[in-house]
Amino acid sequence: MAGVGIAGMGRALPPSVSQRELWDGYFRRHVDSPGFGSRIFANSGVARRHAVLNPLLEDVSGWSTGQRMRRYAAEASPLGASAVSAALADAGVAASEVGLFAVASCTGYGSPGVDVHVSLDVGMPSDLRRLVFGHMGCYAAIPALGAVSDYVAAHSRPAVLLNVELTSLHVQPAGIARDQIVAHALFSDAAVATVLTPGGSLRVVDMVAVTDAATPDHMTWEVTDLGFRMGLSSKVPDVLAVHLRPALDTLLGRNGVRHVAGWAVHPGGPRILETVEDVLELPSDALDASRAVLSEHGNCSSATVLLVLQRLLPVDGPIVMLAFGPGLTLYALLLDHQ
Repeated sequence: MAGVGIAGMGRALPPSVSQRELWDGYFRRHVDSPGFGSRIFANSGVARRHAVLNPLLEDVSGWSTGQRMRRYAAEASPLGASAVSAALADAGVAASEVGLFAVASCTGYGSPGVDVHVSLDVGMPSDLRRLVFGHMGCYAAIPALGAVSDYVAAHSRPAVLLNVELTSLHVQPAGIARDQIVAHALFSDAAVATVLTPGGSLRVVDMVAVTDAATPDHMTWEVTDLGFRMGLSSKVPDVLAVHLRPALDTLLGRNGVRHVAGWAVHPGGPRILETVEDVLELPSDALDASRAVLSEHGNCSSATVLLVLQRLLPVDGPIVMLAFGPGLTLYALLLDHQ
């Protein structure tokens, strides 16, 4: 992937709502353990979140999956087009120059999908190649960046990755159980687009991936008749702790990197960030960008780590992106300035 880099980024965010308003005005009445839920919402690290479907205004908990997918189709494309247009402008790349358009999302499906509608809306060429990454969850941005980078390296044409996640579509029916409360306290909506070009300023250097085959049930994303239902074990940070150091030692060691200037870590929740900080023995301010994104935007699934990366673009030196998701899977990507 030598010589390929990120040339521009753009984002689009739905209206925001405060965590306190969400708890007091909706979720307090919809969980099966209000005392537990109150503590989880208060200690989530989230102050505000974004939602195309604010439950205070529109309760979708009883909607069928079909209804939710129709709303996804209506909301995702305009949000995605706005993020892509901003990223192309930031990169100074015309839509007509793009050779590959990739979309990553685990919160909605349909065909023709977001990849088709957004590419037409922004004026990408008729010979455009399209690629869709689905149901990978929170880590999808990193393998998607790797695949898109491979295309740019092979064809010497600009490419665009769009991560668009609308988790607000998947509020579950009343009686939300404890294993669901954490997810409902964290997740949010966002679209982030990334333009990669030959010679882009932030070079894609290398990547590692680890999947713990013994723990596939620790994080799940199940398609049900009433939307997509998340399963999340409290043991996730403990499993990640086992694999973090070996994965990072491999990534940094084989690239001769001794000092990391910026850490773009997916803020899956406060305990995830604390685990990364402790295991990697990071300075106390190393994950400030991740904590700020969690507070201001919530966990926007695959788009979140890119919101963190945007805050670190001014950093001079190597940047490590880290994200985690179903599998249980860890991905790490090394970036550096050309």
